[in-house]
Amino acid sequence: MAFSTSHGGGISNVRRASTTWTRSLLPFTTTKSTKHTRKSRKRSALIDFFFANFFLIALSASILFFLLVFYLYGIPKPVISPLRTGRTGRTSVRLRKPVYRKSTSFRVSNGSVNLGLESADVDITTKDLYERIEFKDEDGGPWKQGWRVSYKGDEWDEEKLKVFVVPHSHNDPGWKLTVEEYYDRQSKHILDTIVETLLKDERRKFIWEEMSYLERWWRDAPDAKKESLIRLLQNGQLEIVGGGWVMNDEANSHYFAIIEQMMEGNMWLNETIGVIPKNSWAIDPFGYSSTMAYLLKRMGFENMLIQRTHYELKKELALHQNLEYIWRQSWDTYETTDIFVHMMPFYSYDIPHTCGPEPAVCCQFDFARMNGFMYERCPWGQHPEETTQENVKERALKLLDQYKKKSTLYRTNTLLIPLGDDFRYISIDEAEAQFRNYQMLFDYINSSPELNTEAKFGTLEDYFRTVREEAEKINYTRPGEIGSGQVPGFPSLSGDFFTYADREQDYWSGYYVSRPFFKSVDRVLEHTLRATEMTMAFLLGFCQRAQCEKLPTGFTHKLTAARRNLALFQHHDGVTGTAKDHVVQDYGMRMHTSLQDLQIFMSKAIEVLLGIHHDKNDQKPSLFEPAQVRSRFDAQPVNQLISANQGTVQSVVILNSLEQTRNEIVMFIVERPDVTILDSNWTCVKSQISPELQHNKMKIFTGRHRVFFKASVPAMGLQTYYIANGFVGCEKAKPAKLKISSTAKSLPCFAPYSCSQVEGDSIQIRNRHQALTFDSKFGLLQKVTETKSGSENVIDVELAMYTSPESGAYLFKPIGDAKTITETGSDIVVSEGSLVQEVFSIPQTGWAKSPVSHSTRIYICEGSVQELLIENEYHVELIGHEFNDKELVVRYKTDIDNKRIFYSDLNGFQMSRRETYDKIPLQGNYYPMPSLAFMQESKGTRFSVHTRQSLGVASPKNGWFEIMLDRRLSRDDGRGLGQGVMDNHPINVVFHITFESNISSVLDPVSHSGPISPSLFSHRVGAHLNHPLHAFIAKKPQEISVQPPPRSFSPLTAPLPCDLHVVSFKVPRPLKYTQQNLEEPRTVLILQRRHWDSSYCRKGRSDCSRIDDENLNLLNMFQGLDVLNAKATSLNLLHDDTEMLGYGESVPDVSQGRLVILPMELHAYKFDLRPVAS
Repeated sequence: MAFSTSHGGGISNVRRASTTWTRSLLPFTTTKSTKHTRKSRKRSALIDFFFANFFLIALSASILFFLLVFYLYGIPKPVISPLRTGRTGRTSVRLRKPVYRKSTSFRVSNGSVNLGLESADVDITTKDLYERIEFKDEDGGPWKQGWRVSYKGDEWDEEKLKVFVVPHSHNDPGWKLTVEEYYDRQSKHILDTIVETLLKDERRKFIWEEMSYLERWWRDAPDAKKESLIRLLQNGQLEIVGGGWVMNDEANSHYFAIIEQMMEGNMWLNETIGVIPKNSWAIDPFGYSSTMAYLLKRMGFENMLIQRTHYELKKELALHQNLEYIWRQSWDTYETTDIFVHMMPFYSYDIPHTCGPEPAVCCQFDFARMNGFMYERCPWGQHPEETTQENVKERALKLLDQYKKKSTLYRTNTLLIPLGDDFRYISIDEAEAQFRNYQMLFDYINSSPELNTEAKFGTLEDYFRTVREEAEKINYTRPGEIGSGQVPGFPSLSGDFFTYADREQDYWSGYYVSRPFFKSVDRVLEHTLRATEMTMAFLLGFCQRAQCEKLPTGFTHKLTAARRNLALFQHHDGVTGTAKDHVVQDYGMRMHTSLQDLQIFMSKAIEVLLGIHHDKNDQKPSLFEPAQVRSRFDAQPVNQLISANQGTVQSVVILNSLEQTRNEIVMFIVERPDVTILDSNWTCVKSQISPELQHNKMKIFTGRHRVFFKASVPAMGLQTYYIANGFVGCEKAKPAKLKISSTAKSLPCFAPYSCSQVEGDSIQIRNRHQALTFDSKFGLLQKVTETKSGSENVIDVELAMYTSPESGAYLFKPIGDAKTITETGSDIVVSEGSLVQEVFSIPQTGWAKSPVSHSTRIYICEGSVQELLIENEYHVELIGHEFNDKELVVRYKTDIDNKRIFYSDLNGFQMSRRETYDKIPLQGNYYPMPSLAFMQESKGTRFSVHTRQSLGVASPKNGWFEIMLDRRLSRDDGRGLGQGVMDNHPINVVFHITFESNISSVLDPVSHSGPISPSLFSHRVGAHLNHPLHAFIAKKPQEISVQPPPRSFSPLTAPLPCDLHVVSFKVPRPLKYTQQNLEEPRTVLILQRRHWDSSYCRKGRSDCSRIDDENLNLLNMFQGLDVLNAKATSLNLLHDDTEMLGYGESVPDVSQGRLVILPMELHAYKFDLRPVAS
């Protein structure tokens, strides 16, 4: 996505310091052969002893001194040589080898607490940058966001400037047009053009990123063109960078989906063309996550390029020549996650903002803007002209001046100049204009030795290879700089780059929330795909080879389509909600189709896994259907109605995709309230019946019923339950008691419920752990009381609305503060049951129809995660012109003294510290919240909010969380989309809220600036919310007189330890499963060992309590399956060299089954599964 190129920039001068360098050597001793004269016999014995044992005494003293220093100050940092900052000195640079981590496990034992994570040693943190920068937005002249750049001219006398001009074309897989429309109209022709024009001259180079388009082109291209493209890749003229299915968003995307989209693109590329990318190119995501850097490192990538970071951060880094750095995870104390990064310095990735600091000059060298082409002319008034022998000198010197000015912002004499824009190089004429003119300019520069410059077309690999070679010859390390053992001469950095601002006060925090309906569908597709992959893997693992041949090829293609539809939506104009309406609809229909396909497959797979049917034939319809379905791509899911007639039972099968046994309350919709629940052994199960409620003041009760019961489902397994009508051996579901407060004269109370009026100023619901108090005027939560201790936590919930006529799909730009929308006179239904207690409210607002209703639930389910959390559900409908330019937020106003410091997650993988700054407007203090945010105080209370979809979060006042739920915007925000966001859909936003107490005095939870993790319990809460149970209902009831055999499926020998998470368990290529003698194992398992904050640990805080000190054995993991040919691999499944991936010595040989996974790490394994021989 691009936008207006008229934003200039202006700069003053940064000098490079001189290049003096001195060696710092550790002390050493040498021995000499010295002749001594004979001493007098009268010399004292003490002196004789001293001289005779001088070295022994000195050595002992040195050791004692070292131990004393070690005791007082810890391990000293290595001595680092002072740096030369100029370009001329040459020194051999010796890389220090990273020290790979040994096990850093952490446990709570004997009352002591070890938090486990330490802060990485780095030169720069983004937190420190935010503290230091004043955010004044000063006008810098031609480089408006910088300064007037200049240079002396002798900087390149000894080491010439090496310029790599990298042609590229940014192809959005959906933005203003759908992915198919873009392909047909532009991308297909661009790829054709690239192949044809590069073949004409081997000096020409190009890079390509998006595999979604390359795969589509490959299907259409004749063999001759395919062979030409392969030849260009082999000779280095063409490079695939990134190689993911898309260039993914980094704020909203979950790390599972990022891995999926990278894996899908990288594997297709390797299997089809034989290429494995090593350099990442991310010029358009709106901010950058350190999680992406970690994932790329563990996929075997060596270098990254990024562009869209806050313009003030760019300026600060450029001032100190720190735009190239080593990105290190904040928790990585051993440099195993280091990856080299190039940050582009200017406003945009288009040609006016890439050749140098003066866009008015650079635009003159975008030769596609000459007359006769489709692109707009230069907005600065000076336009490009054809290069000729008459003007080549003047033009070359003008261009080289920009190159040299840009070069002063970096440390080395190697310079990167991207040459492209959105959907460029669409025609042969356009491509020839760029290549022809630039080659003439290069020829002049290269033939003029006095210019001390070599310029040529290059790929990203050409650039990074040359930078690394130069860094090995010349020491660019600054005095005291920590740097990295992998690439010398550059600073190390930790942190993320949110929230992005491209100019003035324009912060891109709106897209954290835009189109929340489809952000929600994205997560549903993720967990459904993950569960389907899991069932496919078990299905193939347990079946015999002859039976596997019956596996329907039709679904295999649908599985691939589902992976690719999920991958496509991770595009930085997909999950962000920043595309045209019809493009959003296209994404939605693709995801909807895949959801239906996946559910159909799972309904058939569970029959086989439960032993109901052994035939893998796809022709027969399944006996089951999903319990929750969607009628359209833009419709809310609807629970299927179970109509159990007298004397019949309806079986329901529940799938648990998590790696631990789950004990939790489940809910189904039934037509009749007089039902009974039986488990797989035909044993009675306690149950509760409550009325189904809806967002309709005129008819809150739907007339249907919710039946709740406690289900226990094995890890990664299946369990069957029965909903019976007329089973005399069990007690019927117990009706909840209802309390009602209504603005209408009355609400109907129907059988079998007993109803009463809400009385008093407050409402309370409770379980054995907590009591929740609500205001009876609004039905909003006010406080939470821990029943055992009596301690209270204030949590005053407020619903408020911003008025934002300047906001758009990308930007959040409110006018003033949000105003409360609730008024006295809410319709409230309180449901008090034996398993679930709930307060449902439709608040009175200033609109005829309230835009929001909400439910708050607590569960009574001993030993479960559910019993210790609060479930908040908001039904939001910002539909209608009366809500134009409105942005709805919920505020949790607690009494926690968090100093406006909080933590939000990065892609569901790790937490990042956030602090509210007065020098930044509210919109800049909003941050992405893909799955979790928490705040804490020195007294020890931690307040967490888990979400099942990505949203935006802030802490505008002490103790407050403000979370945006939806936004409806009538205007474009000037970032190229050309429309607002008006296609809102009804949506349910679900939060799981927890209060936890700190049991440690190790550190101040507020002032601590190091990496902090959720508790083990909090991890479990998030896992349950984001990986819900999948339920399937038998299409036909059966006679109650016929008891079926027990039906369950438990594939693990034991649940995995609580801190281990199965990220993915799949067969990447099911069609190849039956092939003999495959080079690679067929099954893939990706595991993460979560780091958890043990200072918030309590016994009984979770239904999972196993934390093994011993490592997991893969060979013993599955019940009834043998694991063969196991080996470790990269996260994109393409590299088996674990040391190259950064794991080093921490990964043992897994062929014997032993898995060692350190906290925070993700590991991937490939192996074969075979049924245990009987």
